[in-house]
Amino acid sequence: MITAKGVSVISRLSRAYIRSFLLSPERNARDFFACIGDLYTTPEVQSLRQYEQHLQINRLDHIRSVSYISYLVCKKLGLNYREAARGAILHDLFYYDWRDKYSHPRPHGYLHPGIALKNAQALCGERLTKREANTIKRHMFPLTPVPPRYPEGLVVSLADKYCASWELYLSLIPAGKRMLAALPGHSDPGKGPASATGPERETV
Repeated sequence: MITAKGVSVISRLSRAYIRSFLLSPERNARDFFACIGDLYTTPEVQSLRQYEQHLQINRLDHIRSVSYISYLVCKKLGLNYREAARGAILHDLFYYDWRDKYSHPRPHGYLHPGIALKNAQALCGERLTKREANTIKRHMFPLTPVPPRYPEGLVVSLADKYCASWELYLSLIPAGKRMLAALPGHSDPGKGPASATGPERETV
């Protein structure tokens, strides 16, 4: 049985997910981008825009959503929201189309966390913390059997599944397709995030 409080949490998470498409460091997500901006603006991370992640959602949109949800949840729980957000931005840092079975090692689901970790290490060097590295390496739990070492990593792992579920809904279900089409800049899945104009509301 889902209580009224549980429904409220689900509703707030849903609004936060949709808001993740509309984030702007200048207008409505300054604190979030203060955590991840140096990574998010790199050519390596921005290049993820070209790859389909889940149907109509590209990989850049996916990692931004996972990072934002992880940031909000960890902030609410008093965890290290900065490292959670940064680990989430890097959790799918691989440069291939995972649907093309000839373009990458297989099985992708088991191997891509290690590939993403190597790419994150190359991008960040000594700036990559142990918590961020473990978050990347263990984000596919429970498909990969070893769980994250830190609670922040578990939040990212759960946020990854939550966002993937939303992405399938937006891509496959008629109501979700209409919702996605209504988002500025997202009628074309290859486009980047739009900028929201409302006040900053980084709460969940």
